[in-house]
Amino acid sequence: MEGKVEEQRPLLRLNEPVPDFEAVTTHGKIKLSDFKGKWVVLFSHPADFTPVCTTEFAAFAKIYDELVKRNVQLIGLSIDSVYSHIAWVRTIKEKLGVEIPFPVIADLDMKVAHLFGMIHPAASTTATVRCVFLIDPEMTLRAMIYYPLNVGRNMQEILRLIDCLQTADKYRIALPANWRPGEEVIVPPPLTQDAAEKRMQEGYACTDWFLCKKKLP
Repeated sequence: MEGKVEEQRPLLRLNEPVPDFEAVTTHGKIKLSDFKGKWVVLFSHPADFTPVCTTEFAAFAKIYDELVKRNVQLIGLSIDSVYSHIAWVRTIKEKLGVEIPFPVIADLDMKVAHLFGMIHPAASTTATVRCVFLIDPEMTLRAMIYYPLNVGRNMQEILRLIDCLQTADKYRIALPANWRPGEEVIVPPPLTQDAAEKRMQEGYACTDWFLCKKKLP
């Protein structure tokens, strides 16, 4: 009907469940829920056979083994056909000598792109922006990063963010700016005046009662 506004899915929010989906990929059909029990990095790229995306795919392939070590499943996506994906993956192997080991979703109907808010009309109505979604083993969204069409992603920051989330979950602590594994972590601040008074005597490296650090075992 003329004038009808298409219903939009609510914005994805951190620490809430992600929507499940089934999609065709370069590795066959997959469902997101197939990967429950693993961490998932779902990322979108604007288009196959484009220069920035080609450098990113080679870079993602190079950190793939590190992701596997962290129990992470990597999944790519763009609004291209599976035939385009297959041809591009073969070209990357032929021209760059890089094998792409992860599935790439063919999202021609934009179903997944709309579910995850990957289409930003002011950037493009026919291509996804560069999104990264970090999903935990319970299928809960834990982090989102968005990049513009003309800027490639930093793979080391994606690995660092995974390390931060997994470490924070395991030890129930927080992580300071630029944290790397092996460095001191932040002890959650006390929530009462009495606890604040005691904090400075608990043996942590404290700048003040609300900012204390410790080494992990």
